[in-house]
Amino acid sequence: MIEIGKQDMQSILMVGDRVLIKPKGNKERTRSGLYLPPTVPENETLHSGYVIKSGPGYPIPDQDSDEHWKPDSEKVKYMPLQAKEGDLAVYLQKGTFEIEIHGEKYVIVPHQSIMLLLRDKALFQ
Repeated sequence: MIEIGKQDMQSILMVGDRVLIKPKGNKERTRSGLYLPPTVPENETLHSGYVIKSGPGYPIPDQDSDEHWKPDSEKVKYMPLQAKEGDLAVYLQKGTFEIEIHGEKYVIVPHQSIMLLLRDKALFQ
C-alpha cells in the first residue's frame, strides 16, 4: 500500500482506464462475521465502493492517418469510460492496488475489473 501525503483531491489525475474507488464496508470480515487474516486469497471476491475519480478512457488511434498532407494533431482521443464520479461500483479485487490519501483507504481499479455500476441519484442525497 502506498501513502500519499497532503494532496488535494483535485490535483490527483487518473491515467487511462483506471478508476479511483473509496471502498465501502469492512473488507476483513466474511458475511458470517469471521475476521480473515491477510494471507487469505481475495482474488475473486466482489467488493463495492464509490467512484471518486475516473481516467479519460482507452486511447484510440487517429482516424485520419492516411492523409499524410494534413498536419499532425497532437491531441489524443479517448473512448470514455462508463464509470462516473459518484457511481456505486461492484468490482473484483484481482488487479486492484490500495493507496492511502489523508489517512483513508482508496483502491485503484482497472475499468475491466468493474462488474456493475449503480447510478442512482437518490442514493447520494
